[in-house]
Amino acid sequence: MFILGQALALYDVYQVQLAECEKHMQAHLASFATKKEMDSEPDAQPKRGGRKPSAARELESATRLELRRITAVDLTLIPSIDVVTAEVVLSEVGLDMGRWKSEKHVASFLGLCPDHRISGGKVLKRRTRKVKNRAATALRLAAQSLRRSQTALGAKFRRLRAKLGAPKATTAMAHTLLRLIYRMLKYGEEYVERGMQAYEEKYRQQRIKWLMHEAHTLNLKLVPAQ
Repeated sequence: MFILGQALALYDVYQVQLAECEKHMQAHLASFATKKEMDSEPDAQPKRGGRKPSAARELESATRLELRRITAVDLTLIPSIDVVTAEVVLSEVGLDMGRWKSEKHVASFLGLCPDHRISGGKVLKRRTRKVKNRAATALRLAAQSLRRSQTALGAKFRRLRAKLGAPKATTAMAHTLLRLIYRMLKYGEEYVERGMQAYEEKYRQQRIKWLMHEAHTLNLKLVPAQ
């Protein structure tokens, strides 16, 4: 009981420190120019695991409003992207996507793209660049949380995990999340969740198209089962 009491007291201290940090972040975000006037509350954020004190929820909601005001989009609508992850990514890549030539350059900067070693036309190593970056770490953690998500991104992560293994699938999904954030910031379009069923159907149609192409190269024809 004594140890539990110490743990609870330490938890309370951390909550106070986190609240002060959030207030400082809000004051810093308030210094940025407004890209979108906030006439009303943003759409409800998808529920995620864990219970938070009311004060923490209020601070998170206020920070979310500030992020939406300075970016003109709500990054937290992307499954697995919460306020903290959005803050970390923006602190590394910035608000202006015009300074990047393309989303590939952002991915390279964060070390979330292939960096194959090729000599004489032969691939010697297949790996990503070793980059120590807070945004890359945050996106990888966000990608891992998609394992049980009943969304299109969750279905994609589970498929990649079964095919490539957990480490490669995590990096691939972190890359996907980064591309979504980049496009939202660059083009000012909100993320629209298609749903797991829509993704599964799209993947099925892609598989059918690939099988038809393979059958055609072998001078065969696919016939649907009765």
